Amino acid sequence: MLNVIVNPRSLRGTGKRLLEKIGERLDAWGGEYRIFRTERKGQATELARQLTEEGERTIVAMGGDGTMNDVLSGLTHTDECSFGLIPAGTGNDFATSAKIPFGMDALELILTAEAKPTDYIQFDDGRRSLNIAGLGIDVDVLQRCERMKLFHKKVKYFLSLLVSLMKFRGYRVEVDVNGETSVRTALIAAVCNGKFLGGGIPLCPPAEVADGKMDLIVVDCPARRKILPALIRLMKGKILSLPFAHHTLCDRAVITPGQPSVAQYDGELWETKALGATLVAGKLKMFRG
Repeated sequence: MLNVIVNPRSLRGTGKRLLEKIGERLDAWGGEYRIFRTERKGQATELARQLTEEGERTIVAMGGDGTMNDVLSGLTHTDECSFGLIPAGTGNDFATSAKIPFGMDALELILTAEAKPTDYIQFDDGRRSLNIAGLGIDVDVLQRCERMKLFHKKVKYFLSLLVSLMKFRGYRVEVDVNGETSVRTALIAAVCNGKFLGGGIPLCPPAEVADGKMDLIVVDCPARRKILPALIRLMKGKILSLPFAHHTLCDRAVITPGQPSVAQYDGELWETKALGATLVAGKLKMFRG
């Protein structure tokens, strides 16, 4: 049985028509399938948990990275599951890293290809991440976006970024990795399985989704006059070339903020006391390139 979990609110542009076409293609396919439409935050996680506890093993998320994260975080028996993604949201960064096509091509991949071993990140608080999770100015921007009600999403992001550039002071974090502990004031502190965040920003170009390693990125918060140049380097995929950017390969890392904070997990915002992250290497089978 193919189980598709859709977040209708995340579907961008032609996403609603795409959902209709997917239903038509699945009818023609002839196999058994069900489509579940979520109506509230957290429901995708509940559905994924319920389905896999009932013995279903082929689960597909349709939407953006947030929908993908919600479904992933609900899976039980992950080492037995085949997980598909049909990118159709406003943020589809993991699809780019995993070479998952868009539109109907993503469904054809699920129907015709074999699922491949894929890494994911497991957190001590029960959350998971396929792409990137962390703290920093990106979270500050997302929080400001959520509080704005009157503008288009891209306008809200731009305005929020301007405000963050003027007001962001950095996160004081303790970082534990590979037996070493350091305390830093971070512009960004994140664990990465994928390369991109924020709609195509290349935070960690070296990351691979099935290399058996997690990438820890910590960018120290520079003097205010250097924040904008640092973000420009980030947009160009060159943030790791800066002397105050630190990149470490690991299996386990803990990022502890000085006080309980909001972190992003594949673009989903959740409060956390610490990001205790462990790489689960190759245990999830996923339809990808």
